[in-house]
Amino acid sequence: MADSSRVQRVADQIQRDLATLIQMEVSDPRVGMVSVTGVDVSRDLSYAKVHVTVMNSLTDNDSVNDSTLSEPGDLDKLEVAENIKALNQAAGYLRTLLAKRLKLRTVPKLQFHYDGSIERGQKLSRMIDDALAADRNQHKDD
Repeated sequence: MADSSRVQRVADQIQRDLATLIQMEVSDPRVGMVSVTGVDVSRDLSYAKVHVTVMNSLTDNDSVNDSTLSEPGDLDKLEVAENIKALNQAAGYLRTLLAKRLKLRTVPKLQFHYDGSIERGQKLSRMIDDALAADRNQHKDD
């Protein structure tokens, strides 16, 4: 029991630190607006699976934005893949920076994964809103 609470505390601290480090220290242009949504750390603290979401990265050119994004909030799968690839390539660097912040004997190896739960939640919310609107329209006609 005490062991799992320690693992959870380490995971929470890694999540907070990585959110700051990605924003401030990663200068790879492929990494856009990334949010760390969760970290799962193995029991022996050797691996950390980092779950991230990627926000739309808009350019200064509105015609490019309109042609690349079907709707505000929709992400191109290629953009997500490039962000994850860049983060996984920067994992060693981020691990080194984490080692300077954390008071651990060994810092977990980082593996970044896309977390599509926010996107799925928005899709479900739109479906519920559409169903409610259709129901209201049907009862209005009665």
